[in-house]
Amino acid sequence: MKNIFLYLCLFGIISNSFSQEFANAPKPFGPLPSQKQIDWQEMEFYAFVHFSLNTFTNKEWGYGDESPALFNPSQLDVRQWARVVKNAGMKGIILVAKHHDGFCLWPSAYTERSVKNSPWQNGKGDLVKELAAACKEYNLKLGLYLSPWDRNHPEYGKPEYVTYFRNQLKELLTNYGDVFEMWFDGANGGDGYYGGADETRKINSLTYYNWDETYKLIYNIAPKTLVWGVGPSEARWIGNEEGRAGKTNWSLLRQKDELAGKVHYSEFMSGHEDGEKWVPGEADVSIRPGWFYHSVEDDKVRPLDEMVDIYYESIGRNATLLLNLPVDRRGLVHENDEARLKELVATIKADFKKELLAGTKVNADNVRGNNIEFNAKNVIDGNKNTYWATDDNVNKASISFVFNKPTALNRILLQEDIKLGQRVKAFTVEAKVEGKWQTIANETTIGYKRILRLERVKASELRITITDAKSSIVISNIQAYNAPTFVRAPEIKRDKNGLVTIKSENGDSIYYTVDGSNPSAKSLLYKNPFKYDKAVQIKAISRNTAEKINSAVKMAKYGISKENWKITAVSSGDLKTADRIIDGNPDTDWGFGSETNKLPQTVTIDMGTSLKIKGFTYTPQQVGNNLNLISNYEFYTSIDNVNWTKQSEGEFSNIKHNPIEQVKVFVGVQTRYLRFTATAAVSKGQSVSIGEIDVVEE
Repeated sequence: MKNIFLYLCLFGIISNSFSQEFANAPKPFGPLPSQKQIDWQEMEFYAFVHFSLNTFTNKEWGYGDESPALFNPSQLDVRQWARVVKNAGMKGIILVAKHHDGFCLWPSAYTERSVKNSPWQNGKGDLVKELAAACKEYNLKLGLYLSPWDRNHPEYGKPEYVTYFRNQLKELLTNYGDVFEMWFDGANGGDGYYGGADETRKINSLTYYNWDETYKLIYNIAPKTLVWGVGPSEARWIGNEEGRAGKTNWSLLRQKDELAGKVHYSEFMSGHEDGEKWVPGEADVSIRPGWFYHSVEDDKVRPLDEMVDIYYESIGRNATLLLNLPVDRRGLVHENDEARLKELVATIKADFKKELLAGTKVNADNVRGNNIEFNAKNVIDGNKNTYWATDDNVNKASISFVFNKPTALNRILLQEDIKLGQRVKAFTVEAKVEGKWQTIANETTIGYKRILRLERVKASELRITITDAKSSIVISNIQAYNAPTFVRAPEIKRDKNGLVTIKSENGDSIYYTVDGSNPSAKSLLYKNPFKYDKAVQIKAISRNTAEKINSAVKMAKYGISKENWKITAVSSGDLKTADRIIDGNPDTDWGFGSETNKLPQTVTIDMGTSLKIKGFTYTPQQVGNNLNLISNYEFYTSIDNVNWTKQSEGEFSNIKHNPIEQVKVFVGVQTRYLRFTATAAVSKGQSVSIGEIDVVEE
């Protein structure tokens, strides 16, 4: 074989440079990605779309008994979705084709619970088909979410349901073209309608679906489809619904341990350095607090500051970013969501407008075999298939970039050639400023992509030192940028007495309004806390006066202040400290219930005056590891504290993984007294806590 290779080289059939690379290239190290996984990682940013019966019932998790007749969008336009996604630089859309309530957005042959029994398009519509066509038109990839759990199906929990589940998989993977990702939710088993049984059904999510056979079915039909989620998946959940990976993030996972139930989901943020399988992380997050559309969240779209942080802490930390857009009842991506996306795109484009290392002099203190094929200049040539590599016995080395003149920078982007494995365990970044080296970053993993946000320095030279690696170093790309100054929006708080406090991050000037208009440098200048006890919408900006740059607008909406509110009764716990749940500060919490005083537990509130309300909010405990979350509730109102009317009951769906403010709305009612009852807790706990209770005024 060796003689044949030399013969081909001699006669020019294989080029000399190729023969050098073939002979001297670093050997792959550790678990490796498939080409499918590499292609998926290179997508970086794609959209989630939650749109179903829940959109019309105002729920996060449907119970399974909702009528398909409720699904009736008035202006459904999947081309608008695709246009918004394309303009945001995203590369695909994953559609929730069936959520936990069992309603299907395609006319499945295996159930009547689908769009074929809805008023939309007189039952002749197929939303999956329409979106597949829109994705093709806009050069986007199509992904699909199929909930393994089905709270409607009468056979759920029995072998017959697994057959049903697989039949629907076949429909989705056969009838709509290529599917880049099949998304399986980890929520499996619990209470539901189940064809009228109205009961709780428990399953072992690791064994019930026989994932090995289910995956074989998928790959036989659609070998290009990457499978995410439960089972022996090709990509993993990042361990939270905040869109943020760990600063250390390995694309490796001890999947055998995970499938045996020995890995806690919190470990998914960082992966496992010693993982035996390549299972990179996908960071999922919604652009709003909820996953499905709720009109009360129209003014709660995530702030620009948070969206920018999410970008850098997902894509910038070796993960992909799956951003949810909750399509509204019209069937459109809401204007507020689209506007925030445009702001995000503009910010990221500005951050990476001009690359700074392309014209620098590049040196490395070790180059593999002193071979030009692995020269340090490869990291700035714009070719993802070339790389700087070190000798086999070298897992610590430096690469430096000399500028023609001192250059301001505050962003560093690095990439390993992951075809050969993930190797880097630690690295530092130094800048030579006025002749002296300064360490400006100490970091851990790189992987497919790592982006550092740094304090701006004006450097004559930049040096990156890999201080530890699992094998020889293989870096394909290094870039630097000088992003514009980003001024963070101020923080607005109001206590129960109506005292408003506004703070900026770096002591920037703050301007605000209380009339709903957008603030500018001509608006009220904030100097000290002020009292505003009426219903109000406060908008504020921070302003870097030196550079004349404003932050995005921060908005806070308040009803009448709670200075007259009182806790009049609690079923257990300390009444003296219970006012923490109405103090206007969700970071202070109060708990009740215990093994001796078991749920349900109740708290009664006197608002001090009669108000017309159309809902309430429960903010769970925000600080700590064990948040003592309430999963089910009842809410009552009364005018006289004697006669009570139940206004709402149900569950706080998905609160375990998304412990945010929970908003429940009902028909408007005049009331003075409120009664909130915790009827069940997450993980069957008995002790629960409340960060804040508030009302939604009519």
